[in-house]
Amino acid sequence: ICYFGGDPSPQMPHSLEVSRIALEKAKVEKRILRICWETNGYMNPTLAEKAAEYALESGGNIKFDLKTWSEELNIALCGVSNKPALKNFRVIGEKFYKKRKELPVLCASTLLVPGYIDAEEVENIASFMSEIDPDIPYTLLAFYPSYVMSDLPTTSREQALECQKVAEKHLKSVRMGNIHLLS
Repeated sequence: ICYFGGDPSPQMPHSLEVSRIALEKAKVEKRILRICWETNGYMNPTLAEKAAEYALESGGNIKFDLKTWSEELNIALCGVSNKPALKNFRVIGEKFYKKRKELPVLCASTLLVPGYIDAEEVENIASFMSEIDPDIPYTLLAFYPSYVMSDLPTTSREQALECQKVAEKHLKSVRMGNIHLLS
């Protein structure tokens, strides 16, 4: 079960209950069931930890979309502080990551929005992640203009490589996603 495609945070009590029931049923039926979340991390800390428990227990994971390092930039782009998301990421990383490193319970991604998310932002995020564990996987994603940001260009190959290089100074597992979108 993967909760994504619109942040699951507003529905966490429901997704947690569905996950609990599904995992109980899978145990009775002696089958594998993985539980995964993709989130901006802006959720109640108790519910975030419960999601991490289910991900750990099931062999699933939680992928945080760490949008920015700068709180001001996060407020400008998202309308809210990034402090709760960063705190949840740290807590889950410190409490759960080392329990299953071979199939990581936690990973992160950042969308490289031209003019907003640059190498400095990425390096700060990567440095933060490495304080928790330098093995946490990190994916940099190319931006494609649409909706309210349709006036921006796609992420350039130069920007992507620069961001990947600074992230690799701090983390062991950095990859560039959706490279077909790079200009």
